[in-house]
Amino acid sequence: MSTNINDLFSVKGKVVLVTGGAKGIGRMISEGFVQNGAKVYISSRDAAACEQACQELNALGKGTAVAIPADFYKEADCKKLAEELAKRETKLHVLVNNSGSNWGETYDSYPEAAWTRVLTLNLHRVFTITQLVTPLLEAASSPADPSRVINIGSVDGLRVPALETFAYSASKAGLHHLSRVLAHHLGQRQITSNVIACGPFESKMMKATLEKFKDSIEANIPLGRIGSPQDVAGTCLFLSSRAGAYVNGATIPLDGGTVIAARM
Repeated sequence: MSTNINDLFSVKGKVVLVTGGAKGIGRMISEGFVQNGAKVYISSRDAAACEQACQELNALGKGTAVAIPADFYKEADCKKLAEELAKRETKLHVLVNNSGSNWGETYDSYPEAAWTRVLTLNLHRVFTITQLVTPLLEAASSPADPSRVINIGSVDGLRVPALETFAYSASKAGLHHLSRVLAHHLGQRQITSNVIACGPFESKMMKATLEKFKDSIEANIPLGRIGSPQDVAGTCLFLSSRAGAYVNGATIPLDGGTVIAARM
């Protein structure tokens, strides 16, 4: 089968759902898709942030952005999101599971609530949302152009982090393996599942850490800098385009070499 080389990385006209797509890494991803002609649905519990992000992204032209607010801690809201999406679209080409939370506290005082909150959003709801929108993903899939599930993981799911974020690192390691399990089951339905294990990027979750330790963090990254919006958006575009159609079950460290340079 011949493929126009100019279309290898195209996502023009694709329908995309980005959870947590209004801020941080999610916003970087959303903008990358919109600027390359996709229709992006942005969902998080911060309705005002979703609306503002969509206004700003729609002003860029090329693609479009639509807000569907939802609180993913609530299963009922996840179902409402899937139902609303099904009312608006007959197909979903790409699902980006990006919403996440963190909780840092010392080992001796680390609370039960942290595990419930972080594991629910970072791991459990990835399965919930993926399961709910699978019929829309199946409707968009084909052998030559499967639908895509992209899970935003973390280098802290690959290494032992210096910070005391026990639930976060465990949840991301679990997400990485869940993504591989989904790659096996959904691959048979012509849907790929891959993880981007992100290193440090400018985000709300990383804000306090970067304010205190940015210089030392960058000094320990072989490439000498933190990630840019183009880095994470570009990786998502690759995985979502024809160029990434045969990638399934992969965990891609997007970290400038952080993991290979990590010291225990």
